[in-house]
Amino acid sequence: MSDLIIFWHRRDLRLADNIGLAAARQQSPKVVGVFCFDPNILKRDDIALARVTYMMGCLQDLQQRYHQVGSQLLILHDEPSKAIPAVAVALQAKAVFFNWDVEPYSQKRDQLVSEALQEKGIAVHPSWDQLLHAPGEIRTNSGEPYKVYTPFWKKWQAQSKNDPVETLKDAEALTKKEQEIASSVGVVDLLTAKDLGYAWDNELLVAPGEQAAQETLELFCDRAINDYQEQRNFPGVDGTSKLSAALKFGAIGIRTVWQAASAAYSRSRSDETRDNIKTWQQELAWREFYQHGMYFFPELAQGPYREAFQDFPWDDDSELFQAWCEGKTGYPIVDAAMRQLDQVGWMHNRCRMIVASFLTKDLLINWQWGEKYFMQKLYDGDLSANNGGWQWSASSGMDPKPLRIFNPASQAQKYDPEAEYIRQWLPEVSSLDTEYLVTGKIPESEREACGYPAPIVDHKKRQQEFKRRYQQQKN
Repeated sequence: MSDLIIFWHRRDLRLADNIGLAAARQQSPKVVGVFCFDPNILKRDDIALARVTYMMGCLQDLQQRYHQVGSQLLILHDEPSKAIPAVAVALQAKAVFFNWDVEPYSQKRDQLVSEALQEKGIAVHPSWDQLLHAPGEIRTNSGEPYKVYTPFWKKWQAQSKNDPVETLKDAEALTKKEQEIASSVGVVDLLTAKDLGYAWDNELLVAPGEQAAQETLELFCDRAINDYQEQRNFPGVDGTSKLSAALKFGAIGIRTVWQAASAAYSRSRSDETRDNIKTWQQELAWREFYQHGMYFFPELAQGPYREAFQDFPWDDDSELFQAWCEGKTGYPIVDAAMRQLDQVGWMHNRCRMIVASFLTKDLLINWQWGEKYFMQKLYDGDLSANNGGWQWSASSGMDPKPLRIFNPASQAQKYDPEAEYIRQWLPEVSSLDTEYLVTGKIPESEREACGYPAPIVDHKKRQQEFKRRYQQQKN
């Protein structure tokens, strides 16, 4: 009879290219997956309905995949430090395998679970899976973690990347008796997002699950990646990969993604195409830069990296914040982006930078308000990437050029010149002249006729005020 090995899934909701799962299968054919709904996460106030809905779809897909290869995915709903050891002990598992995470809460949780398992005499085998290079592999010449992206990228891209690992197959399930034991120690049926109280009524941007993620990757590498550098900044163009949620939840392996991008690079016939693909590879490096940062500087999750921002004199006007949330600032590109976020649980990356700059530099509102609001809405919301992006936009993070201020009008004129994106998400102004929409200079009579608000602040005056406060803090 084969030894039972448990694989604990968290941000790796797939069977293919999963380092910890592949290692578990090498130990024994009897590998059973476990997913634990953690009340410490579910009770937080920054949970997005769309994100939970996507995750549940991934879990449903994963459960079917386990069934197809002869095993099963067990579902728990309790504190992981109690639930994981309880089921492992009851089923007499030889070992528990899992993949590390960089987030501060995850690190503490994994430590507690590991200690509890080891106290019961059950072996623990963690691996690094969600990054091409684990924290610590990419360091400065003096051995420190990188705090600046460009030198990080240079060293990161020079390192060889591992190939995808073998997909789980020919596994063995629990016996009927073991299934009864599992049920007696807390294993439950997989609920729907609605059962958990997180129903997302709108359609998801990308279907959840491993197969959908693989198809999204293939479609991107076949088409959009070849024009990525030119197209990625235009929110009205479908020019991005749409893989962010799949990478957040691990519906696809990062080595699989890198291999597909590298294959596209190899078959490219022009320097221009290769430059486009390299630009996307740099985005993957940004993802890892932010994750390494969160791992080595966990205080980032609680506040600004730069000392000058620890007590920055934000206005934090709740009425202005509400107008920003609802897409009623009177700045068309900002409002279009915020409406997109509300309706589809996603926002184009160029627009994330525009609205983040507007919240911090124009409304003088603490970036943490925006960071949290994004996590309450985004279906791809990821602590490291979201925090990194907000601190970059607010000028409070790890960045050699800290002061950036985006002018909403010049951003719209450059990246939405025909106002296609603005019209899509602000239907009430769709009949107005393009020049009005991209400059934001809409005549009062036109505004009143379509019920669109006047600008809630003066961009020029507010950016001057931000600069004044910023200089004062630095001094």
